Amino acid sequence: MIEIPDIELSDPAVLRDPFTAYGRARERGPLARLVTPGFGAMWAVTRYEDAKVMLTDARFERNASSYARPDVPEHCLKYLRTMQEMDGPEHARLRRLVSPSFTARRAAEFRPRITRIVDALLAELAERADGDTVDLLAHFARPLPIEVICELVGIPPEDRATWRTYGAAVAAGHGPAFAQAIPAIMRDAVAAVARRTREPGADLLSELIGIHADDRDRLGETELVTLVWHLVLAGQTPTNLVANAVETLLGHPDQLAALRADESLLPGAVEELTRWCGPQLLSLPRYAREDTDLAGMPIGKGEPVTAALAAANRDPRAFTNPDQLDLRRPPGRPAHLGYAHGPHFCLGAALARVQTEVALAALLRRFPALALADGGAQRVPDPGTWRLTALVVTL
Repeated sequence: MIEIPDIELSDPAVLRDPFTAYGRARERGPLARLVTPGFGAMWAVTRYEDAKVMLTDARFERNASSYARPDVPEHCLKYLRTMQEMDGPEHARLRRLVSPSFTARRAAEFRPRITRIVDALLAELAERADGDTVDLLAHFARPLPIEVICELVGIPPEDRATWRTYGAAVAAGHGPAFAQAIPAIMRDAVAAVARRTREPGADLLSELIGIHADDRDRLGETELVTLVWHLVLAGQTPTNLVANAVETLLGHPDQLAALRADESLLPGAVEELTRWCGPQLLSLPRYAREDTDLAGMPIGKGEPVTAALAAANRDPRAFTNPDQLDLRRPPGRPAHLGYAHGPHFCLGAALARVQTEVALAALLRRFPALALADGGAQRVPDPGTWRLTALVVTL
């Protein structure tokens, strides 16, 4: 008989330390039941191999119920259904059309432009410091992804301050500012697609328009606008990853010293930090297409299932000394699940990796005395995302 522990998502202990809470559940069994008052229950796969199986299993689908739809004007609705919600041939078609623009090679080619963005943000960070104290989240980690997205889709420099407000609203994930930002993002995305259709530039949006311009199967205007929205929505990961990584490094001085002494550790360090303190605690829920079973437990048709990434990425069956941060851990042996797995592996993973690597390298190089201010790390209680609301540091 499989023991199924319950995890109360509103429990302060779970919100304060989800890695320990999910880890305890993992060691009791491969499945847990997540419970939220007023929202019912959801299955959570806690172990690494079982999570990989579920994330690639066609018996479990993503659908509209996987997402909390924001309340937006009707004309925006057609742009909200991104490829994250799709499965099967529909999803495969879109991935085939856009994936060549998101490879590791393309991310590496984009590195010099990311470096210029990071250097400019660090100069701005120093100017914003009160004495030598500044909020690294507000003035570096948060604006970084939206600046990169603006570069990707060819947003003119004079419009980027507005897009920064969009990025901050989307990173918050909820609230009036989030809802108000969506119609504005859609409007400006429509304008960006129209501008790059008329005047192609050296950016991803122009590339996607141009590459398939003569193909019968090409991205339509609605799909291109939806892709821009998808980039803005999903592309905020580096905000929380960079902030979590800096807080973690400052709390592990031996690991920080090793990284400062040998920058060649950075690619592996980014993978280890993503495994150890990645922002996504749970995968987007999938729904059983039929009555089935998972990890030896019957799952009813229509029941929601998520992968508990916070548990799977610290599973001792997959990782040696999983609760230990080790920047010399061989990357990819096995690969962490911070960017999911299978058909819905994060499209922008290579770009997020390069952003995080460039950001950490430049930050540590520019500010050798970087330290956490007293009470500088402040977290928000969020059952789905491990994220900070402030990261005040001394430079």
